[in-house]
Amino acid sequence: MHIPVMLNECLEGLITDPSGIYVDGTLGNGGHSTAILERLESGGILIGFDRDVDAIERVKDKLKAGARKRVELVHDNYANMAEQLDRLGLGKVQGLLLDLGVSSFQLDLAERGFSFQHDGPIDMRMDQTSGQTAAELVNTADEQELADIIYRYGEDHASRRIARAIVEARMKMQIETTAQLAGIIERAKGGRKGKKIHPATKTFQALRMAVNDELASIEQVLEQMVERVAEGGRIVVLTFHSLEDRLVKQFFNRHVPREESLQQGGVRRIYEEPLVKWIWKKPLTASNEEQGANPRSRSAKLRVVEIGA
Repeated sequence: MHIPVMLNECLEGLITDPSGIYVDGTLGNGGHSTAILERLESGGILIGFDRDVDAIERVKDKLKAGARKRVELVHDNYANMAEQLDRLGLGKVQGLLLDLGVSSFQLDLAERGFSFQHDGPIDMRMDQTSGQTAAELVNTADEQELADIIYRYGEDHASRRIARAIVEARMKMQIETTAQLAGIIERAKGGRKGKKIHPATKTFQALRMAVNDELASIEQVLEQMVERVAEGGRIVVLTFHSLEDRLVKQFFNRHVPREESLQQGGVRRIYEEPLVKWIWKKPLTASNEEQGANPRSRSAKLRVVEIGA
């Protein structure tokens, strides 16, 4: 069962005007979107994005059934959000929510290839209608490219050893399944003894992020939407690992005023337009109770900014 992470905290950070326009950039199973709709007044509008057409099919009836508010569901990468809002005839919005975690449904379906817990084809695409699969990447990228991907997106210091093992294994036969790939990585890293997480975890994360170009998509949606959220509106981002969180923090810090001392005396404020302010100086984390009930929430960090300050 998919449980939306830090649901109440997300809603508290997001909704400032219950009659406004709100965007959920990652529909998933619709948990956050359903809760947003419940808090909106009759004039409110919800726009839901997902790259996974299965996610939209799964939630569309639930979100639209009996809703006395306008609901638009968009099958697209949230990196194209501004273009899609233009298509829908919408200008400024009051809030944006991005839950950057992988859906439990995607993880649990063997045929999606996100997890080595369920043996299946190594796909890993959020949008199965287009793009290169992780299997194609694993079987065609040269050793240096694989090592760079595993190190950059997985932050695994054994990246060169893993890349070499993958290349050597595929010379004998194509790497086609998640179990095959996980086994190669496990052997390259010397097994699982004494390790808290599976040796393949970081490599699987890295391949997923590369296949879906996730960091670039996050940067693109933030660049677009910091201009499209109305003054006083909020951007709420829920991250699940350090690379995402660092990107989000650094992006918004460029829009938060800081003072620089001048040689001739005095100070000047430096920031990029538009101005934003942090709602909470430090990211929120899930309560001990939530972490116990939903292990997925343990790595979550919630950051919220308001446009204009």
